Amino acid sequence: MSGTRERRGLAPVQCGGVLVADLGHFLGLPHDASGSARRLAQHLGDIVRAGTAGEVGDPWVSALPCRRRPAHGRCPGRMTIAIVWAEAAAPIRWWCTVCDDEGVISNWADTAYDLRRRRLSVAGNVDEVIVSDETTAALRELVLLDPDCERLVFGMRAHPDGAILLADADDLEELIGFVAAEANHEPNRRRQRRLDAAFNALTEAAQTLYS
Repeated sequence: MSGTRERRGLAPVQCGGVLVADLGHFLGLPHDASGSARRLAQHLGDIVRAGTAGEVGDPWVSALPCRRRPAHGRCPGRMTIAIVWAEAAAPIRWWCTVCDDEGVISNWADTAYDLRRRRLSVAGNVDEVIVSDETTAALRELVLLDPDCERLVFGMRAHPDGAILLADADDLEELIGFVAAEANHEPNRRRQRRLDAAFNALTEAAQTLYS
């Protein structure tokens, strides 16, 4: 096929500039997998989280940053995500808002990255909480989140000042609790400072909205 690179090992297929990836190939990477393979696996997994946490149908711009680093500087783009229907056979399409990075992910359903709700829930009123890119990145690193809070974090949309977190008072309180718990048990001082900053930012936002 013209424009297609043969897959070797874990590498996805590059078809006409579009990265075509089977998520199953990136699950349970071997201990000797390269750093680039692990970073790509994380990137694809985060896109699946966002795609299954967000709305099905029209494309939407998530808060996920572009993975590209043109001229040794980070691309300022965000990941636009489109999933036509939340079924196992439906691929998740993604593309950067700035550069030409784009791709398609298949076999994502029922993996650890699949955040689709398993039962119906009552939609309530939510508030828009604007958070910085630094806070957004710290929230994506949390490992103790339950599925509801994961949906909050990976469903965040791009905003000129960082990202929009859609949450009600209970959601925000629960997320703040997870951040505090992880910060209290984090041995790495640098990461602890990032979590402390995220805790302070969310607490200030909650006080502003609900005091």
